[in-house]
Amino acid sequence: MPEPIHVYSTEVLGPEGTVYRAWIMGEERGDGTWEGWLEFHPTALDRPVLRTDQETSQPNREALVYWAGGLEPIYLEGAFERAR
Repeated sequence: MPEPIHVYSTEVLGPEGTVYRAWIMGEERGDGTWEGWLEFHPTALDRPVLRTDQETSQPNREALVYWAGGLEPIYLEGAFERAR
């Protein structure tokens, strides 16, 4: 079952003016490795959550947390474009 790994304080502004907050989500696979992706949660309730495809594969949850902690705002902007 997917779980939130990290929620960023950095906000991303969509082209229509909606503000989104980026979340790293993760899920353990059957072999014990973890996959991670980004979800962009809008502050406006009438907008959908946007999601990227898989962004990373890590050997365990701790490695996924470490990966998430190193992402810069420019990465989030690119991921937002991929999610759109």
